[in-house]
Amino acid sequence: MSFKKAALLACALFAAGASLTNAQARDVLRVGTEPTFAPFEFLDTKTKEFAGFDIDLIRAVADKAGYDVQILNMGFDALLPALMTDTIDVVASGMSITPERAERVDFTKPYYKTGLSMLVRKSDAEKYTQFSHLEGRPIAVQIGTTGADKAKSIKDAKVTAFNTTSDAFMALSTGSADAVILDRPVIGYFLKSQPRLAKKLQLQPTMEDAASFGFAVKKGNTALLEKLNKAYDELEASGDAKKIFDKWFAE
Repeated sequence: MSFKKAALLACALFAAGASLTNAQARDVLRVGTEPTFAPFEFLDTKTKEFAGFDIDLIRAVADKAGYDVQILNMGFDALLPALMTDTIDVVASGMSITPERAERVDFTKPYYKTGLSMLVRKSDAEKYTQFSHLEGRPIAVQIGTTGADKAKSIKDAKVTAFNTTSDAFMALSTGSADAVILDRPVIGYFLKSQPRLAKKLQLQPTMEDAASFGFAVKKGNTALLEKLNKAYDELEASGDAKKIFDKWFAE
């Protein structure tokens, strides 16, 4: 091999090594989640990968902040202790921002607002704009949900509780119920995944028991908190955050 060829080969190897080093230079953000809360986080049965709104959003935020992401599966009750003991760096698991939790960890700015909402037929959208307008009316709910509790508190409402949300939505579609009361993201996900039925239905603006979701970091980890908030602001400004939202929900 000539000296010139050897020199070129050495330069190529050096460049490849530098590229590899740069590719590996990003820190890994360890993200804890309990993947049983679709559409926010779940295990995709086809790909066997973590999926959901929270997963897409934290990956985008982390990438914008300069991190790679490692998703760790753990029980919901274990998430905050894992954060406080440095087992993970961030919680992304549909976690409501509450005063009690805020005493233990720091939250990013809210990225999703949730609460109880109602779904009605579009032909009834002007008739039923508030929960109180459902007095004496047939309402479909899912057994054991906060939506079921809310429906039972409405005066003279005829409440039918179903085992699944699908059955509750079907009751509304077929006319045996005038409204479905459920958590807003559950309704939004249904409308997104069932566009044919969604054409006839309307998610009303009214919302009760509102709560905001945020990503959690260890208390006092201001540097990471600021990076995540800055990255989220940039995603909002570019419209990328809205694209992620629209992928999972219909409003």
